[in-house]
Amino acid sequence: MRIEPRKILLWDVDGTLLLNSARAGTYYHRAIRDVAGVGPAPDEPHAVEHGKTDGQILAERLERWGGDPALFDAVSARMDELSDAYLTDEWRREAAPGVDEAVRAVAAAGWTNGLLTGNSPHRARVKLQGAGLDVDAFDWDRSYFGDHHLRRSDLTAAALADLGDATAVILGDTPADGEAADAVGFPFVAVATGAYAEEALRATSAVLVIPDLVEGLPRVLAALAEL
Repeated sequence: MRIEPRKILLWDVDGTLLLNSARAGTYYHRAIRDVAGVGPAPDEPHAVEHGKTDGQILAERLERWGGDPALFDAVSARMDELSDAYLTDEWRREAAPGVDEAVRAVAAAGWTNGLLTGNSPHRARVKLQGAGLDVDAFDWDRSYFGDHHLRRSDLTAAALADLGDATAVILGDTPADGEAADAVGFPFVAVATGAYAEEALRATSAVLVIPDLVEGLPRVLAALAEL
Protein backbone atom coordinates (compact mmCIF):
# COMPACT_ATOMS: atom_id res chain seq x y z
CA MET A 1 0.00 0.00 0.00
CA ARG A 2 1.31 3.42 -0.93
CA ILE A 3 2.08 5.55 2.13
CA GLU A 4 1.60 9.22 1.35
CA PRO A 5 4.42 11.52 2.49
CA ARG A 6 3.36 14.40 4.71
CA LYS A 7 6.56 16.39 4.18
CA ILE A 8 8.76 16.09 1.08
CA LEU A 9 11.91 17.88 -0.01
CA LEU A 10 12.23 17.85 -3.80
CA TRP A 11 15.87 18.02 -4.84
CA ASP A 12 17.18 19.30 -8.14
CA VAL A 13 20.03 17.16 -9.54
CA ASP A 14 22.49 19.20 -11.64
CA GLY A 15 24.17 21.94 -9.65
CA THR A 16 22.42 20.86 -6.45
CA LEU A 17 23.00 17.19 -5.67
CA LEU A 18 25.79 17.04 -8.26
CA LEU A 19 28.34 19.59 -9.37
CA ASN A 20 27.88 20.80 -12.93
CA SER A 21 30.09 19.42 -15.67
CA ALA A 22 31.67 21.48 -18.44
CA ARG A 23 30.95 18.56 -20.79
CA ALA A 24 27.24 18.31 -19.99
CA GLY A 25 26.18 19.53 -23.40
CA THR A 26 28.01 16.73 -25.20
CA TYR A 27 25.14 14.25 -24.93
CA TYR A 28 22.56 16.70 -26.28
CA HIS A 29 24.74 17.40 -29.31
CA ARG A 30 25.53 13.76 -29.94
CA ALA A 31 21.97 12.47 -29.47
CA ILE A 32 20.55 15.04 -31.88
CA ARG A 33 23.28 14.42 -34.42
CA ASP A 34 22.93 10.61 -34.14
CA VAL A 35 19.16 10.66 -34.63
CA ALA A 36 18.33 13.81 -36.57
CA GLY A 37 21.61 14.35 -38.41
CA VAL A 38 21.83 18.05 -37.54
CA GLY A 39 24.00 20.13 -35.25
CA PRO A 40 25.08 23.68 -34.43
CA ALA A 41 26.79 26.03 -36.83
CA PRO A 42 30.53 26.41 -36.12
CA ASP A 43 30.05 30.01 -34.97
CA GLU A 44 26.89 29.44 -32.92
CA PRO A 45 27.19 31.14 -29.51
CA HIS A 46 26.79 28.98 -26.45
CA ALA A 47 23.21 29.08 -25.16
CA VAL A 48 22.56 29.59 -21.44
CA GLU A 49 20.52 26.54 -20.49
CA HIS A 50 20.95 26.26 -16.71
CA GLY A 51 17.58 25.49 -15.12
CA LYS A 52 15.96 24.30 -18.35
CA THR A 53 14.49 20.82 -18.60
CA ASP A 54 16.05 18.28 -20.93
CA GLY A 55 12.80 18.34 -22.88
CA GLN A 56 13.08 22.09 -23.40
CA ILE A 57 16.75 21.91 -24.36
CA LEU A 58 16.20 19.15 -26.90
CA ALA A 59 13.13 20.83 -28.42
CA GLU A 60 14.89 24.19 -28.71
CA ARG A 61 18.02 22.71 -30.23
CA LEU A 62 16.07 20.65 -32.75
CA GLU A 63 14.20 23.79 -33.82
CA ARG A 64 17.31 25.96 -33.90
CA TRP A 65 19.29 23.43 -35.93
CA GLY A 66 16.47 22.53 -38.34
CA GLY A 67 15.83 19.02 -37.04
CA ASP A 68 12.52 17.22 -37.44
CA PRO A 69 10.48 17.77 -34.24
CA ALA A 70 8.85 14.38 -34.81
CA LEU A 71 12.21 12.84 -33.83
CA PHE A 72 12.03 14.27 -30.31
CA ASP A 73 11.18 10.95 -28.61
CA ALA A 74 13.92 9.10 -30.47
CA VAL A 75 16.46 11.78 -29.54
CA SER A 76 15.42 11.58 -25.89
CA ALA A 77 15.76 7.78 -25.95
CA ARG A 78 19.23 8.15 -27.47
CA MET A 79 20.12 10.52 -24.64
CA ASP A 80 19.25 7.78 -22.16
CA GLU A 81 21.50 5.34 -23.99
CA LEU A 82 24.41 7.75 -24.06
CA SER A 83 23.91 8.63 -20.40
CA ASP A 84 24.99 5.15 -19.30
CA ALA A 85 28.50 6.57 -19.67
CA TYR A 86 27.90 8.41 -16.38
CA LEU A 87 28.64 5.06 -14.72
CA THR A 88 32.17 4.98 -16.17
CA ASP A 89 35.22 6.55 -14.59
CA GLU A 90 35.74 9.03 -17.41
CA TRP A 91 32.25 10.53 -17.19
CA ARG A 92 31.33 10.12 -13.52
CA ARG A 93 29.78 13.21 -11.99
CA GLU A 94 30.91 14.55 -8.60
CA ALA A 95 28.51 14.91 -5.70
CA ALA A 96 28.22 18.44 -4.33
CA PRO A 97 29.86 18.97 -0.93
CA GLY A 98 27.81 17.69 2.00
CA VAL A 99 25.10 16.00 -0.07
CA ASP A 100 25.26 12.56 1.55
CA GLU A 101 24.95 13.94 5.07
CA ALA A 102 22.24 16.39 4.02
CA VAL A 103 20.04 13.71 2.47
CA ARG A 104 20.38 11.54 5.59
CA ALA A 105 19.69 14.49 7.90
CA VAL A 106 16.57 15.49 5.98
CA ALA A 107 15.22 11.94 6.28
CA ALA A 108 16.10 11.82 9.99
CA ALA A 109 14.10 15.03 10.44
CA GLY A 110 11.00 13.23 9.15
CA TRP A 111 11.04 14.47 5.55
CA THR A 112 10.85 12.34 2.42
CA ASN A 113 13.60 12.97 -0.13
CA GLY A 114 12.32 13.21 -3.70
CA LEU A 115 13.64 14.60 -6.98
CA LEU A 116 12.39 17.39 -9.21
CA THR A 117 14.78 17.52 -12.13
CA GLY A 118 14.97 18.34 -15.80
CA ASN A 119 16.52 14.90 -16.40
CA SER A 120 14.73 11.68 -17.30
CA PRO A 121 14.42 9.04 -14.56
CA HIS A 122 17.17 7.00 -16.21
CA ARG A 123 19.55 9.94 -16.60
CA ALA A 124 18.99 11.04 -13.02
CA ARG A 125 19.59 7.52 -11.71
CA VAL A 126 22.86 6.89 -13.60
CA LYS A 127 24.19 10.34 -12.72
CA LEU A 128 23.55 9.78 -9.01
CA GLN A 129 24.87 6.21 -9.10
CA GLY A 130 27.99 7.27 -10.94
CA ALA A 131 28.66 9.93 -8.30
CA GLY A 132 28.37 7.31 -5.56
CA LEU A 133 25.10 8.55 -4.08
CA ASP A 134 22.52 6.16 -2.64
CA VAL A 135 19.67 6.20 -5.16
CA ASP A 136 17.45 4.35 -2.68
CA ALA A 137 17.58 7.39 -0.39
CA PHE A 138 15.08 9.05 -2.75
CA ASP A 139 11.42 8.23 -3.28
CA TRP A 140 11.28 7.66 -7.03
CA ASP A 141 7.48 7.38 -6.96
CA ARG A 142 7.29 10.95 -5.63
CA SER A 143 9.86 12.39 -8.03
CA TYR A 144 9.21 14.48 -11.12
CA PHE A 145 11.21 14.47 -14.34
CA GLY A 146 11.53 16.93 -17.20
CA ASP A 147 12.64 14.84 -20.14
CA HIS A 148 9.28 15.40 -21.88
CA HIS A 149 8.28 18.72 -20.31
CA LEU A 150 9.15 22.05 -21.89
CA ARG A 151 8.73 24.09 -18.71
CA ARG A 152 10.02 23.39 -15.22
CA SER A 153 6.75 24.72 -13.82
CA ASP A 154 5.04 21.69 -15.43
CA LEU A 155 7.00 19.57 -12.98
CA THR A 156 5.93 21.52 -9.92
CA ALA A 157 2.35 21.44 -11.20
CA ALA A 158 2.59 17.65 -11.46
CA ALA A 159 4.05 17.48 -7.95
CA LEU A 160 1.25 19.65 -6.56
CA ALA A 161 -1.41 17.47 -8.17
CA ASP A 162 0.26 14.26 -6.99
CA LEU A 163 1.16 15.23 -3.44
CA GLY A 164 -2.16 16.73 -2.41
CA ASP A 165 -1.94 18.58 0.88
CA ALA A 166 1.55 17.35 1.76
CA THR A 167 4.13 20.03 2.56
CA ALA A 168 6.56 20.21 -0.37
CA VAL A 169 9.74 22.29 -0.61
CA ILE A 170 12.00 22.76 -3.65
CA LEU A 171 15.77 22.75 -3.17
CA GLY A 172 17.67 23.93 -6.24
CA ASP A 173 20.49 26.05 -7.59
CA THR A 174 18.91 28.26 -10.27
CA PRO A 175 16.35 31.06 -10.45
CA ALA A 176 14.33 28.72 -12.70
CA ASP A 177 13.89 26.39 -9.73
CA GLY A 178 12.49 29.32 -7.77
CA GLU A 179 10.17 30.37 -10.58
CA ALA A 180 8.80 26.83 -10.85
CA ALA A 181 8.26 26.74 -7.09
CA ASP A 182 6.52 30.13 -7.20
CA ALA A 183 4.16 28.88 -9.92
CA VAL A 184 2.48 26.52 -7.45
CA GLY A 185 3.27 28.18 -4.13
CA PHE A 186 6.02 25.81 -2.96
CA PRO A 187 8.73 27.31 -0.73
CA PHE A 188 12.13 27.47 -2.42
CA VAL A 189 15.52 26.87 -0.78
CA ALA A 190 18.48 27.92 -2.94
CA VAL A 191 22.02 26.57 -2.83
CA ALA A 192 24.90 28.27 -4.65
CA THR A 193 26.77 25.16 -5.80
CA GLY A 194 25.66 25.55 -9.41
CA ALA A 195 26.00 28.30 -11.99
CA TYR A 196 24.49 31.10 -9.87
CA ALA A 197 26.11 32.96 -6.99
CA GLU A 198 24.32 33.67 -3.71
CA GLU A 199 23.66 37.27 -4.74
CA ALA A 200 21.72 36.19 -7.83
CA LEU A 201 19.76 33.62 -5.85
CA ARG A 202 18.81 36.21 -3.23
CA ALA A 203 16.97 38.05 -6.00
CA THR A 204 14.52 35.12 -6.14
CA SER A 205 11.72 34.33 -3.71
CA ALA A 206 13.95 31.86 -1.82
CA VAL A 207 13.12 31.49 1.85
CA LEU A 208 16.77 30.62 2.39
CA VAL A 209 19.98 30.94 0.34
CA ILE A 210 23.04 28.93 1.36
CA PRO A 211 26.55 28.68 -0.11
CA ASP A 212 26.62 24.88 0.05
CA LEU A 213 25.19 21.96 2.01
CA VAL A 214 28.13 21.76 4.39
CA GLU A 215 27.90 25.24 5.87
CA GLY A 216 24.20 25.59 5.13
CA LEU A 217 22.77 22.29 6.38
CA PRO A 218 21.85 23.51 9.91
CA ARG A 219 19.98 26.44 8.35
CA VAL A 220 18.18 24.14 5.91
CA LEU A 221 17.05 21.88 8.75
CA ALA A 222 15.91 24.90 10.77
CA ALA A 223 13.94 26.24 7.80
CA LEU A 224 12.31 22.87 7.22
CA ALA A 225 11.33 22.69 10.88
CA GLU A 226 9.61 26.08 10.58
CA LEU A 227 7.77 25.01 7.43
